[in-house]
Amino acid sequence: MRMPRLGSRTHVSLAFASLAIVLALLGGGAAAAADESPSGAAGWKSLLGNRPTPQLGNRWIVVLDVPSLATRVAAAGGVATEEQERSWTRSARKAQEEVIGRLALKGVPIEPEHSYYRTFNGFAAPLDARALAIVAKNPAVLGAYAVRAAIPAAVDPNVVDQMLASGGERRADVQLPGFSGAGVTVALLDTGVDRVHPYIRRALLPGLDVLDPGGDASARQNPTAPGRPERHGTEMAGLVVGSDGPAGLEGTAPGASLLPIRVAGWQPDVSGGVAIYGRTDQVLAGLELAVDPNEDGDAHDAVRVALVGVVEPFAAFADGPLSVAAAGATALDTLVVAPAGNDGPAGPAYGSIGGPGGAPAVLTAGALDTRRRSPTGHVLLLAGLRTLVSGSQPLGGVVAPGLTTSAQVVALQRAPQAVVGAAGGFSRLFDSAGYSRVAGAAVLLPRGTSSPEAVREVVAAGATAVLVDGALPAGSLGTDGPVDVPILGLSASNAEAVRSALRQDVPVRFSVGAASFNTNPDRGAPAPFSSEGLAFNGAQKPELNAAGVGLATSDPGRDEDGAARYGTLSGSSAAAALTAGAAALLAQARPDLDAAGLKQALVASARRVPGSVVGTVDPSGAAAIEVIADPSPVTLGAVFAEDTEVGRVITLRNTSSRPITVAIRPGTADSADIEVDVAPSTARLRPGGKVQVAVTARVPLLPRAPAALRGALAITVQNGAVLKVPWTISVPVVGLDLIRNARLSSRTFAPSDVEPAVLTLTLGRVDGRADRPQLLPLEQATIELYRGDRLLGQLALVRDLLPGRYSFGITGRGPNGRRLPTGEYALRVTAIPVGGGFPNEEVIPFSIE
Repeated sequence: MRMPRLGSRTHVSLAFASLAIVLALLGGGAAAAADESPSGAAGWKSLLGNRPTPQLGNRWIVVLDVPSLATRVAAAGGVATEEQERSWTRSARKAQEEVIGRLALKGVPIEPEHSYYRTFNGFAAPLDARALAIVAKNPAVLGAYAVRAAIPAAVDPNVVDQMLASGGERRADVQLPGFSGAGVTVALLDTGVDRVHPYIRRALLPGLDVLDPGGDASARQNPTAPGRPERHGTEMAGLVVGSDGPAGLEGTAPGASLLPIRVAGWQPDVSGGVAIYGRTDQVLAGLELAVDPNEDGDAHDAVRVALVGVVEPFAAFADGPLSVAAAGATALDTLVVAPAGNDGPAGPAYGSIGGPGGAPAVLTAGALDTRRRSPTGHVLLLAGLRTLVSGSQPLGGVVAPGLTTSAQVVALQRAPQAVVGAAGGFSRLFDSAGYSRVAGAAVLLPRGTSSPEAVREVVAAGATAVLVDGALPAGSLGTDGPVDVPILGLSASNAEAVRSALRQDVPVRFSVGAASFNTNPDRGAPAPFSSEGLAFNGAQKPELNAAGVGLATSDPGRDEDGAARYGTLSGSSAAAALTAGAAALLAQARPDLDAAGLKQALVASARRVPGSVVGTVDPSGAAAIEVIADPSPVTLGAVFAEDTEVGRVITLRNTSSRPITVAIRPGTADSADIEVDVAPSTARLRPGGKVQVAVTARVPLLPRAPAALRGALAITVQNGAVLKVPWTISVPVVGLDLIRNARLSSRTFAPSDVEPAVLTLTLGRVDGRADRPQLLPLEQATIELYRGDRLLGQLALVRDLLPGRYSFGITGRGPNGRRLPTGEYALRVTAIPVGGGFPNEEVIPFSIE
């Protein structure tokens, strides 16, 4: 088995003394407090897709500094026997057990819920503050990371049968003539799938279930409301391997095999109900299964492509466990493909990319709107006598031609939920007598809840139209009904105008008429919901785009007549499914390419499209590639001052069977002032040969921060093609407050392990506009304890923090765990932004009585 070498791992740590007994992120990590400017939480919540509030149970992922199977294979040059790999996996397991045993001797018994030996060495387990402090101090621990939620990155409308039969615009146009993906296995890490659906059952392998070990990865029903199955996995499977569908419909790689791995599904949320989500520890467990499906410790049966259909919103970190695991999977010859996210473009620097899409090893896909036609209607939105919207508008739902609707507008303050057993029960949409509060109304959803589930809830409660706070591509949302209700995306200003009018008891009325399917003015452009920007290491993400709006695919279940159901899927996960299918086609056509080579070939061959800084996936172009670059795209670094030089060494590899001569040229840059040099400028490569190329760029004039400078190297193969290797330079913002609203619940208190004082503060920033936010997360935050000018020690070091409101419990114990004597003290909080920016500090005095 040929495997690339695993790059060095960034060392991260989380160290707690007993003074800091609690670390919590308030509000699920949404953003800064709502009363903060400039944009608050609304500036970076999802444009498409619910944000469930899951039960995370104080779980942590602990990354160990001991070898994994991936590191051993990489150290061996990517070549190992089956017995060697089994032996190395046993050694990795033993090393982890020894660490856990030493922790038990220190009074911290740990029973991991998930253990990871293959892609990296670590485990996931619930840890209280005391256990976390002891774990983090262990010399074998590289870092501990809080478990977060990962949600399906899709908007999955139903489609009317006539459009499915006639609309070529709803078919995935990603092909490699003569290849179907035969002999290639794709793992789908997502919700469960409908295993008996005729469109996909031929390609399905026996599934694996992380949520229900021993299960077969079947799509589960909502336990509180039967008839609502997990949909996303079935839809994604159809886009990859579907075959023999209506009107000749098929997936991108109909000859490939699909291994469903259920890492997300119906799980309890904090409201007492259920929601569809996965956890990052469950996604990591799915990657472990993808590289070793039979769990025998030998990764020679690793899948060629692992498609992760869920996203950890906004978590574009390049050094966390998801990133480490993706690098490990690559070392074991599995390419990880993931969606960019559905949170819209952000930036112009760090922005809205979700995890694991921010990982350097992951091939991240964004969504294009490729449909020829889209639903529109004549819309009138009145607030009293004031006209907010008038004229032809794109409609988010797939509506019946000629549909007319007129209704009063009702604004929901909370996410719609009508699931029996959930907190609030039916009271959110129904009154105590069981009557609907929204029957016959046009319902304005809160920002961040414009998912199919939210639409289904309000339509089931009798709503006749849905208004969404955020831009929508036409036809991207829908319901289960035979005729969908009209759905309109509002600008942030119009949505606020509606809410303001309703608060003042001014009636608001929504009308739509003359609905029809017209030429799509946005055809070929990036979908407005598709995330785009720099990952937190400065790399351009996504690396390429694919169709992601209104793609026809399988839907779980059966219609009333017993026929298999079909629908459409929208979202960056749909684009990721097409990209994974393209990777399967390329893997069949070019079995000589390893996992890293598959990614690099697809990125280098992407077709450029207007309106986007990244190209469209082109497996035919990738199959003809003779030279690839590692890494691709290239991150040259960050600049903070004028006349700064940055650079990086890249490796060019000849993947052809002939000797080639390549010419390396600086190519294009988006600013003529940037001076790019390459050395050497030419190279002769034998088959399989490599050459290292130093790329340097000088930025004489510093643009206004935040900014991202982009360009592409031109790699010309003699008697061959010209390839583009994109590069980025980040210009991070500096001088902004990264620590705000720091408050200690009591400035004078007695030591107490039971009732600690609580330090709350906002870390990181969300700036920019509500429709294009600029995130500034933290690379790390530290809390140190001082008495006067004397440093007593470090209390906490936390890495990879999204902007948000955090709290730390203060027990009155020092770094050594002993009670502090009476006196005056101070906490010094230091925040370092991602990208190498300048730190902020805040000092909070307190007294021990």
